[in-house]
Amino acid sequence: MREDNQSLPEHPPEDFILLGISDRPWLELPLFTVLLVSYILAMLGNISIILVTRLDPRLGSPMYVFLGHLSFLDLCYTTTTVPQMLVNTGTAQKTISFGGCSVQYAVFHWLGCTECVVLAAMALDRYAAICQPLRYTLIMHDRFCRRLVALAWLSGFGNSLVQVVLTAQLPFCGRRELNNFFCEVPAMIKLSCADTAANDATLAVLVAFFVLVPLALILLSYSLIARAVLRIRASSSRHKALGTCSSHLAVVSLFYLPAIYMYLQPPSRYSQEQAKFISLFYSIITPTLNPFIYTLRNRDVKGALQRLLERACRLCRV
Repeated sequence: MREDNQSLPEHPPEDFILLGISDRPWLELPLFTVLLVSYILAMLGNISIILVTRLDPRLGSPMYVFLGHLSFLDLCYTTTTVPQMLVNTGTAQKTISFGGCSVQYAVFHWLGCTECVVLAAMALDRYAAICQPLRYTLIMHDRFCRRLVALAWLSGFGNSLVQVVLTAQLPFCGRRELNNFFCEVPAMIKLSCADTAANDATLAVLVAFFVLVPLALILLSYSLIARAVLRIRASSSRHKALGTCSSHLAVVSLFYLPAIYMYLQPPSRYSQEQAKFISLFYSIITPTLNPFIYTLRNRDVKGALQRLLERACRLCRV
């Protein structure tokens, strides 16, 4: 006879309990403060980057078009997860509805895979600018850039659709406690009471395609860039070429290192304690740091931000 707290496998639970750090209640206030400050900084930083890439005509090159999309992705990334984390951390109620959970991991994986492709497109842009400067405008023309952006968004959506269809069919047998800060596909697979070998295999294949293939393209682009830079005799030109790539490399490292740890192992095997803090890192810390990395390392962006602030000050005085 089935226990009272169990439901039939074909009936999903009405809601899930996001444990977060409920076993460490003394950490909830510091974490709430960090989340709130980071979210505000992420919103301000990414909105600023979006505005300057849209409004400043000097930032009309493909690199800044991709940067605007990257900031929009980071903005949506944090908004998908952080408000729910703030509610759960700041109150005693730590639940999320089944529908809300499904939407959260669907959008989260859509944005994550889209960002993988956008980062690869940015590496291609840097390769064309440094290794093929005379043919740059022919390679990175407007139509090609728009197609790359459309490919990024559509491929990310396709991946998310597959994950949602497979994950939504998993039975949970009354299990409701997710040992995470938000809903994520590996945590959902871990929670299921069924055989998840097919889900593990599908996730591994999709991750290999959306993480490893773009990462391989990025590494290939930068190996060709490094070879081209080493041939430059003038040290000033060499430093300038490397300076245009350093921001992107820092963002790639912040994004890919946690993602590789999280998704290049079967969800049934990873440590949930470690995974939930790593997911916290790439869901809030990385999107918060990205705009500051590009602002501090890029003179064009700093100049555009300064001009935007000056324009805003003049409008306020009128």
